[in-house]
Amino acid sequence: MSNSNTGMRTGGASAADATVRVMLVDDSAVIRGLTKRMIDAEPNMEVVASVGNGEQAVKKLSQEEVDVILLDIEMPVMDGLTALPKLLEVDPKVKIVMASTLTLENAEISMRALRLGATDYIPKPTSTGAMGGASEFQRELVEKVRAFGMPRAKTRPGGAKPVAKAPVPAPVAAPPKSVSLRKPGFVGRPDLMAIGSSTGGPQALMEVLKGLNAEVQCPIIVTQHMPATFTTILAQHLGKASNRPCAEAKDGDVLKPGHIFVAPGDYHMIVESRGVQKVLRLSQEPPENFCRPAVDPMLRSVAATVGSRVLVVILTGMGADGAKGTEVIVNAGGTVIAQDEKSSVVWGMPGAAAAAGTCSAILPLGEMAGYINNFVLKGAA
Repeated sequence: MSNSNTGMRTGGASAADATVRVMLVDDSAVIRGLTKRMIDAEPNMEVVASVGNGEQAVKKLSQEEVDVILLDIEMPVMDGLTALPKLLEVDPKVKIVMASTLTLENAEISMRALRLGATDYIPKPTSTGAMGGASEFQRELVEKVRAFGMPRAKTRPGGAKPVAKAPVPAPVAAPPKSVSLRKPGFVGRPDLMAIGSSTGGPQALMEVLKGLNAEVQCPIIVTQHMPATFTTILAQHLGKASNRPCAEAKDGDVLKPGHIFVAPGDYHMIVESRGVQKVLRLSQEPPENFCRPAVDPMLRSVAATVGSRVLVVILTGMGADGAKGTEVIVNAGGTVIAQDEKSSVVWGMPGAAAAAGTCSAILPLGEMAGYINNFVLKGAA
């Protein structure tokens, strides 16, 4: 075990010496070993527990302070989905990342896990060889573990387990003082709504879309950072939540009123004009912001084809994808709103849009559907 958290144990954690404590839960000792090496090699990150099934994980969590759990789905004795609520019962604030191979069944289970309280998911490589070196899995793993675990690690007192406190009602969120809001770019109903999201996005998308009035009939296009297979399941869940036709986009799909189109994993989704129609095109151009699909190419195409009559929504997500695209949108006369920091799982994407000065509103997740309803139906918030 690394001793990188020695300073933390002697007098309280600071931003410099805080160490994210990780538990690995996977029935493969080889996978656990490879993952442990990736995490322990990083500064301010340490694997403090490594177990082979959910039952062992629940027992270990009652004994060990952990910030982030990487939880496999398929395991003997107790699988990941069964263990998830039991782990959250032991520590409601621990961040749990589901790990699974890319199958339709596992994608469905991962979506269920998000509804049950998992923070996020990460697709596991299909072979141990794919986990070596500077793999995409390693980059995503390290990024998520640090983002989810560091806020809690920074507040940990030296050696003491945090005492649970009763939740305090959140105040009405306001944009940071350094962020300036701009007036909406147009008056009247938009011809299109474009949504970008990443980490925490599936839950946020469901809440926003299910809250839209039936009268909101502009086409809706969604780019969520997700791998192939997962986006298939996401589209199904969004359709059920919103009670609207929703599907993964296919190359050449015509945008239709009241329909939701989700960018498929591993493809950028852009909008093109075909006569009087607007159609979706799928592209495997290089990733942008480490992502494919990415939000920026979608927004650039929307500005070029739809012009000013678009409402862009940037939801929770890691990184800054979409920020440059929102600048193109507002320059074309469109309107952008973003999720606020307190309600975001990670305030990366919406925070970057806010910092760019492109937003007309920065709102708690629970208020976004109401704002959109008013904007779409009345032409103003």
